[in-house]
Amino acid sequence: MTTKSALPPDWKKALQPFLPAHALAEIKAFLKREEKAGQVIFPPRQDIYRALVLTPFAKVKAVWLGQDPYHDDGQACGLAFSVPDDVPAPPSLRNILKEYSSDLGRSAPASPSLESWARQGVLLLNTVLTVRAHQPGSHRDCGWEKVTDAIIRALSSRRDRVLAFILLGNAAKVKTKLIDDTRHVVIQCAHPSPLSAYRGFLGSRLFTRTNQLLAERAAEPIDWTLD
Repeated sequence: MTTKSALPPDWKKALQPFLPAHALAEIKAFLKREEKAGQVIFPPRQDIYRALVLTPFAKVKAVWLGQDPYHDDGQACGLAFSVPDDVPAPPSLRNILKEYSSDLGRSAPASPSLESWARQGVLLLNTVLTVRAHQPGSHRDCGWEKVTDAIIRALSSRRDRVLAFILLGNAAKVKTKLIDDTRHVVIQCAHPSPLSAYRGFLGSRLFTRTNQLLAERAAEPIDWTLD
């Protein structure tokens, strides 16, 4: 991997006790094989670790955990559920913004980007950080789970701050076992995709509920405002 697509130094240090020795090398080799075979991979190589770049380890307040990146052209940007400013919001993101407006009483933001959350401490993470173009789930069980499990374990081990772990969908919910829920807030919710949003995501009041649970533990609330 090039420097731009490498794990940021602060995260690399934080993950060291939790990450298997060869996990990053295995992912690097896997992605090279995919590219050599002519596969188009999303997000672009320089954006794979963008969530970790925008949200340094010491600044994480909450984790939004999804499944894998968007698989259509131009959508995946390295932040779970988010897309670039000039890209129409996919259905999952539309449902997130719908719940945002309903729960917080705010108008839908003009931009579909969730970058402002990332910059103020919300780690927008998927359990798998890459995908083949137009093939959802195609990079599951290819090594990424070792890396993202280490991220979750490292954050769970923190004792300087109560974090909120928001687990969206079944692939995220199974990570509950990695989190110390005696210390941190853990919220399980349906995935916001059209297939499951009406089974518990829409109407969940996820934003205010997260802040209420943080307040109960005397933790700093999240500013969910989107520009």
